[in-house]
Amino acid sequence: MIRQYELVERVRAYDPNVDENLLDRAYVFSMRAHGAQKRASGDPYFLHPLEVAGILTDMRLDDATIVTGLLHDTLEDTVATYEEVESLFGVEVAQLVDGVTKLSKLELSSEDAKQAENFRKFVLAMSKDIRVLLVKLADRLHNMRTLHFIKNADKRRRIALETVEIYAPLAERIGMQAMKTELEDLAFLYLNPDARESIVTRLNFLTEKAGNVQGRITYELEERLKRAGLKAEVFGRQKQPYSIWRKMQRDNVNFEQLSDVMAFRVIVEDDDACYRALGVAHSEWRAVPGRFKDFISNPKPNNYSSLHTTVLGPEQQRIEIQIRTRDMHAIATYGVAAHWRYKQQTPQKLDGSQFGWLRHMIEMLENAESPEEFLEHTKIDLYSDQVFCFTPKGDLITLPRGATPIDFAYMVHTDVGHTTVGAKVNGTMVPLSTELNNGDQVEIVRSRAQTPSPAWEGIVASGRARAAIRRFLRSQGRSEYLELGQKLVERAFIRAGYNLRDQTLEPASKALGEKSVDDLLIEVGRGNITVRQVLEAEFPGEKNRRDRRRKIDDPLPGDGPYAIPVSGANPGVAMTLGTCCHPVPGDRIVGVVTPGKGVVVHTIDCEALGSATEDPDAWLNLSWEPDAARHGYHLASIEVRSQNEPGALGKISTLIGKNHGNITNLKLTERTMRVFAMLIDLEVQDVKHLTEIIAALRTLTVVETVDRVRS
Repeated sequence: MIRQYELVERVRAYDPNVDENLLDRAYVFSMRAHGAQKRASGDPYFLHPLEVAGILTDMRLDDATIVTGLLHDTLEDTVATYEEVESLFGVEVAQLVDGVTKLSKLELSSEDAKQAENFRKFVLAMSKDIRVLLVKLADRLHNMRTLHFIKNADKRRRIALETVEIYAPLAERIGMQAMKTELEDLAFLYLNPDARESIVTRLNFLTEKAGNVQGRITYELEERLKRAGLKAEVFGRQKQPYSIWRKMQRDNVNFEQLSDVMAFRVIVEDDDACYRALGVAHSEWRAVPGRFKDFISNPKPNNYSSLHTTVLGPEQQRIEIQIRTRDMHAIATYGVAAHWRYKQQTPQKLDGSQFGWLRHMIEMLENAESPEEFLEHTKIDLYSDQVFCFTPKGDLITLPRGATPIDFAYMVHTDVGHTTVGAKVNGTMVPLSTELNNGDQVEIVRSRAQTPSPAWEGIVASGRARAAIRRFLRSQGRSEYLELGQKLVERAFIRAGYNLRDQTLEPASKALGEKSVDDLLIEVGRGNITVRQVLEAEFPGEKNRRDRRRKIDDPLPGDGPYAIPVSGANPGVAMTLGTCCHPVPGDRIVGVVTPGKGVVVHTIDCEALGSATEDPDAWLNLSWEPDAARHGYHLASIEVRSQNEPGALGKISTLIGKNHGNITNLKLTERTMRVFAMLIDLEVQDVKHLTEIIAALRTLTVVETVDRVRS
């Protein structure tokens, strides 16, 4: 156990101006507050905050952070109050302790929901002061070091999984590589003990077989650099079991296929020496293609800087070499904690505004509909490897691996993402689904008329883009469902002989359990509440006055204006085109209100209508907007029977192209020695355009029949 004077001396060793009285008071307060509490190991609980404070002194953090480590569990696990901590230790310490405190006393439905809500609030706290995260990581590190004392195996696994999914990636994001590595390896011990034991055994076998190969390669590197006139410190290390296992999983290789389980760090005096050392390594040994990365000219978002290369080094072993200065090494090891560790004067306060990734997390928090959705988006970004791309002006944009131009656009700005219609990668127009690579220059083509498509969710890789798209679609969907619900209720009131303008709909909202009239209309638009329910709730005697209602097939006064208009190829969220009959402008169409989907548009002769609901209020009179054909291309299906002869398919596809149709799919349904039949999906502007293509196909001598497919 660290004694009171020992803790003070630890801090004094790197901070001569330590507030000794503050540390002494915090030590005594925490010990008394936790009193006789015990940990799972049977040790006094006070040992835990004391060890957390010790970990923080290893990072050489300021005394306010050390005090927070001593007090971090007092608000949750003891009778101490926020006001008491504030009065004894000041506002700064009280806010830090409050930020670290686990907000676990929430009445939530599941462990997943509880974890998500706690993490959401934790992100808000650390966005105000990054030291909250440093204390939390130290807390988690000590808990992982003592996890074996917890008897419940499921609980151990849950804590280990949370550690590797959330806390280790967070440590990496702030550059604390040493802590990230230890957290992962401790979690690996409980998540997959057999795999870890197997890797450790093989590593030990290799060490015994090769002898002191690490020492020999280290000496060889030092000698080569010394001969080149470079003053360098070289040390080697064996990669951690979890890192090796993750690479085996990612690259789908077994242990024997791995050839770079050793890494060597070269510490030199300045940036120029880094590149000179790289030149020595590449001139002495053969470089492995595709394994060089320059994080000095392009630092990672957590300020990590270094040169990485892999060579076939001494003894013909494939080794990874990392070249950096001493300051770079400090940042690589201690991350944001190096801000305190290597500054002689009081450092500038670090808050969330100085970390771009944290600002992005806050944006995702604002866009998410629920804590669980926020946690999902965050895990996507924390877990992803990175790709570095450039704007046309040369600004660096960091993206998760697998990112597309849409991800790039949202990383620039949410409005840029919302209005993206195309992209140029390295000067060439590419589809929006194109996967970006390191070094790509990306130019986004925008249009104010563009809005995000639901299909974008399936092609983005970043949590930020996905959160922004979902938020827009929710907002758009709400307004569309509201407008549709208004039209449906207005139509129903007219048929029943009422004027909607004379009603408030407040009685119906209350009777049907909705918070407001808008919420009621939205649920009507979604199809979750029928217009008949609204009528009967607004007018309790409506069931007995059905004789006042017009029949559903009776024309309304001025029937044309009361037909709900449908726009072009993508009518929106609240109204979708049926995939069974593929209606196009010019078709006679009807709508069916479908619970949870709003209105589905069908052609009047669609076979699917036979199984649709028999509720007359669910059927809607629809009409195309006058310019619907100009809103884009619409999908239609045709069946073609053709003679089975060479060139027949080419003639058919060529004729469709000449008539400005676009084939999106083709499927052979029948083939004999004489004929073959096929289903063709093609994009057309409207019914007239489709009819012209069908008529043109019928003129081909190889074509026997052409018909439109309705189902």
